[in-house]
Amino acid sequence: MTERNISLDSMDETLAFFGDYDENINLIQRQYGVVIICRDTEVFISGEQENVDKAAKCIDSLKSLIKKGERISTQNLMYIFSLIDEGSSDQIEKLTSDGICITIGGKMVKPKTLGQKNYVNAIKNNTITIGIGPAGTGKTYLAVAMAVKAFKAHEVNRIILTRPAVEAGEKLGFLPGDLQNKVDPYLRPLYDALFEMLGPESFIRQQEKGAIEVAPLAYMRGRTLDDSFIILDEAQNTTPEQMKMFLTRLGFNSKIVITGDVTQIDLPDKRRSGLVEAVKVLKNVSDISINRFTEKDVVRHKLVQDIIKAYEKYNEGRKA
Repeated sequence: MTERNISLDSMDETLAFFGDYDENINLIQRQYGVVIICRDTEVFISGEQENVDKAAKCIDSLKSLIKKGERISTQNLMYIFSLIDEGSSDQIEKLTSDGICITIGGKMVKPKTLGQKNYVNAIKNNTITIGIGPAGTGKTYLAVAMAVKAFKAHEVNRIILTRPAVEAGEKLGFLPGDLQNKVDPYLRPLYDALFEMLGPESFIRQQEKGAIEVAPLAYMRGRTLDDSFIILDEAQNTTPEQMKMFLTRLGFNSKIVITGDVTQIDLPDKRRSGLVEAVKVLKNVSDISINRFTEKDVVRHKLVQDIIKAYEKYNEGRKA
């Protein structure tokens, strides 16, 4: 049995460290099988040597993040656990970053993992950025946040969000309404993100002015898009021809972000994915960044990470 103690600098830091109803402490105790006791601003850790060392690294990391103004949540605590377990605790310092924008509800949008931080930096520094990874990694959400930031800073005049209209196992062709009514279900996630960043009234006002456009990919043909921030979502469901058409819409003073999950291709008849092909074709082209997310970048419920891992394991078993 080993015991270590760590000093916190103030009572405010102690409260931030413990979390609501001591949830942070309870998580650390369960993760590493240690006992943690706090007396004023002194934290005492007891347990097996290896586990105490890991718990101490975790607490030191939390101290550093709290000092920099970071709010500790269950999600980023779980991410810190994964970095410590893989021996990458020195990377935790890099988690702090400036916010991108503030939602209509007052929440600061910022990258929460190293993969997300690299992705945001890639969007800043490249004309075309491709983000590939599983659901819940923030590919689309962060891209929309970057688009709103650029729009509000007058770096671009328009935000254009587009998706291929491919059904994910359901037929929507018999839904009532005109063409826009039929394609709106495909574009709902993009509307949701914009509503959260701008608010419904501001979104509708900018959409009526033509400054924001949400449209299916087929609407992009024949256009040249200058002074625009363009996001192609669910790009795994493009054909190679559609992807080439979309990429060649790029105009002056514009940025393109392409997002997709190559494990969720819904193209009929086992057609080739334009996203898969584009990654191969463009991998050595300058000013194009290709970013890959893993299940560790998932910022939804922890079960989402477990589900992704389970499916990866199952598919590997099938291939074997």
